[in-house]
Amino acid sequence: LGLISLNDCSRLEPVSSNARRPPWDLALVELPSLQSTMTRLRSRLRLLSLLVGLTLLSCERAVCEPSHALRSSMSEASTSTASDAVSAAASQTESDPLPSWNEGDAKKSLLEFISAVTSANSTDFVDPSERIAVFDNDGTLWVEKPFYTQALFAVDRVKSLVPEHPEWNETEPFKSVLENGTHGLVAGGIAGIFSVVGATHTNMTDEEFAGTVSDWLAASRHPSLQRPYTECVYQPQLELLSLLKEKGFKVFIVSGGGVDFMRVWTNEVYGIPPERVVGSTFKTEFREGPNGTFVLYRLPELEFLNDKAGKPVGIHRHIGRRPILSFGNSDGDLQMAQYTTAGEGRRLALFVHHTDAEREFAYDRQSPVGKFDKALDMAESQGWVLVDMKRDWNRVWPASSS
Repeated sequence: LGLISLNDCSRLEPVSSNARRPPWDLALVELPSLQSTMTRLRSRLRLLSLLVGLTLLSCERAVCEPSHALRSSMSEASTSTASDAVSAAASQTESDPLPSWNEGDAKKSLLEFISAVTSANSTDFVDPSERIAVFDNDGTLWVEKPFYTQALFAVDRVKSLVPEHPEWNETEPFKSVLENGTHGLVAGGIAGIFSVVGATHTNMTDEEFAGTVSDWLAASRHPSLQRPYTECVYQPQLELLSLLKEKGFKVFIVSGGGVDFMRVWTNEVYGIPPERVVGSTFKTEFREGPNGTFVLYRLPELEFLNDKAGKPVGIHRHIGRRPILSFGNSDGDLQMAQYTTAGEGRRLALFVHHTDAEREFAYDRQSPVGKFDKALDMAESQGWVLVDMKRDWNRVWPASSS
């Protein structure tokens, strides 16, 4: 009824105000005017019905289907949730600098040590100039089975050089090497190994030797892993090297291997430049080369063996500071661990224990390569950390380029 305006009602009036008609006279109201009013009323009622229907339909759709704005909001919320999840995963990876290390005592010892010696408010804080970390190479940073990589290089060199030295076919230890490879090399003992290495690594300039090593590494593959030797490195150790450098450590390789053999590739593989590689050396002399050039010539005479008790000597000669962290894997690294932990202040020595025959190799006390016997027995009493490869590393190898 509210749709009927006062204007409509004003039309319901007598034909004449002066006319006197009986109350029953239906002509009291002007019928055309009444009919017009009722027509407008029906029209407005139909309009009202239509508006009510549209309103109900709109409400139903609003309940059952979100608006465009709401849909956009929901979409943004969903995208935001997915983005947050990705960000959280990335943040978790970034928050763990050693993702290839399983949670355990070894990882905990490392992280606590690094935090203690690098936090300015720590009582164990060590000045960056004294943050020296030393790592063995064979069996600690890269694979040393079935035999030391440099020895495998020497065996291949014997085979490639035999046309120039036909006498090797009948001369030991070369004859055994040609016939039995690394087994023949091992059979010759330490003297035989030095003889073969001397014959295949010297009588050339240092540049010529570096080129020979580089070419061999590019063409050779590990016999069982079928990876380039420069990819037979341990991913967990690459992460540790990176973390130490990030925390202001100066990282050195201190290995029994030939220093000039390692310096060819350590910077590319480990990010450790040649001047931070300490190893065994052959005598070298300065010579005048062709066309007025000057070269360093490698002589077939061992100058220094950087192994066992030789490692602390090599550290002193080359680095001049006692390390606060050492990492090895065999009895050849025992004296390096002793020298490291004998200093004042907080220090840490670790050993890789090769226990994973499935992903790498399992060996220790009885192995002719990387023998881990005496140092293994001493570890607990000396407080040295044993890193069990099978237990402590969830990943061994980095992604292969092939």
